[in-house]
Amino acid sequence: MVQKTTEINLAVYMERLDSYIQSQTTLNNSLCENLERVNDQLSDLNMWRHKVYGAKTVMIGLGILILHTSAVMGSFVALMKFMDN
Repeated sequence: MVQKTTEINLAVYMERLDSYIQSQTTLNNSLCENLERVNDQLSDLNMWRHKVYGAKTVMIGLGILILHTSAVMGSFVALMKFMDN
């Protein structure tokens, strides 16, 4: 009687273990898929961040160029007026 009970308990344990392993495998697959999706989204976000930084750098450079051009042209006009007097 003890032998049969032990075999039944072992069979139940093995069935539960198989069920647990299957559910953990499914969970791991789901987590891996979600992590891959998050990784892709982070890559896209990083790409857009680099584009924004590049555009910001271009705008700052263009602003400095315009400011420098205005200063040079202003000094040139001032020099021309000074020479006319």
